[in-house]
Amino acid sequence: MALLTAETFSLQFNNKRRVNKPHYPRKALLCYQLTPQNGSTPTRGHLKNKKKHHAEIHFINKIKSMGLDETQCYQVTCYLTWSPCPSCARELVDFIKAHRHLNLRIFASRLYYHWRPHYQEGLLLLCGSQVPVEVMGLPEFSDCWENFVDHKEPPSFNPSEKLEELDKNSQAIKRRLERIKIPGVHVQGCYIDILCDAEV
Repeated sequence: MALLTAETFSLQFNNKRRVNKPHYPRKALLCYQLTPQNGSTPTRGHLKNKKKHHAEIHFINKIKSMGLDETQCYQVTCYLTWSPCPSCARELVDFIKAHRHLNLRIFASRLYYHWRPHYQEGLLLLCGSQVPVEVMGLPEFSDCWENFVDHKEPPSFNPSEKLEELDKNSQAIKRRLERIKIPGVHVQGCYIDILCDAEV
């Protein structure tokens, strides 16, 4: 599979509150790993937003095109730079309901428009439909770094320090997601990213 560059990982999985100058768009990127229950070698890949569809829709179409054996169970882990929008959340829920042999877990580096109730409802829909949505921490960032990044050339940064920084930044985002999951609570205005960072 094609691998991410270290620079792409560093920029796109960056979970700081704001992008430092010079500003750049933080794009939607999805890394997936599909592991058969029989212990076969995992299948990995990454997808990104395109004009007509978000990365999650490309992911759904990709899995459908694999012609998986429906008599066998598969563990599917996704690492996203942004959590799913409400529309993609519904598509993922419908997809998993129709494919019971797939066990999907979603980890996001950042929460997309999380202060908007409609987007919070999308996250709750996923969590209530046996599709756990969590914020990436050190284990997930490390796994993503090890398995989806090209390590042929030394990066321009210290990987260990970068992973520790991402983990540290994720603590506040994790608390935010936990508040969203509390019934009847809407989290507003406490963590607003620069809007131009989000690629719709």
